[in-house]
Amino acid sequence: MAVAQRVYAEALLEAARKKGRVDSVRREFDEFAAALEASEALRHFLANPQIESQTKGAALGDLLGDADELFVNFLRLLAEKDRIGEVEQVHEEWTRLLAREERVLELELTTAVELSDEEADRIVKDIEEASGRRVEATRVVDPDLIGGLVVQAGSVRLDASVRGRLEQLRSELTATT
Repeated sequence: MAVAQRVYAEALLEAARKKGRVDSVRREFDEFAAALEASEALRHFLANPQIESQTKGAALGDLLGDADELFVNFLRLLAEKDRIGEVEQVHEEWTRLLAREERVLELELTTAVELSDEEADRIVKDIEEASGRRVEATRVVDPDLIGGLVVQAGSVRLDASVRGRLEQLRSELTATT
């Protein structure tokens, strides 16, 4: 993540915190990011360097209508500074900052077969108790694991899969011979 995107995300978070509007800005930013993802035309418009920043700012004001004023002004600032084409990356950084602040642990659970909701909830609850943080988990199925579970949280990977154990045994056997 580029430094500029982090700086903008931090500035928005600080301003929203001071005004007591973190929740409304979060909702607006999430909705805007979803609209941006759904509209290729809007992404191209905002990223187009041939369109003046004032035009982009005015269009954003019209598009957002009665959205949170702090958020609208933030987007206009991004447009004015020719950073509006990076708004998706700023949103990613904003989301990370909020998760860190709220002590949310985002992780990916990979299993060989689809987990039932009860099984996934039990695993998440165990991780929450062990980490002391709220956990948001995405689930992935990878039949190559054979069995077991792989938990990926950022750069930390815990491999309790059959495939992982077999690879570990293979490494140990080849290292001792």
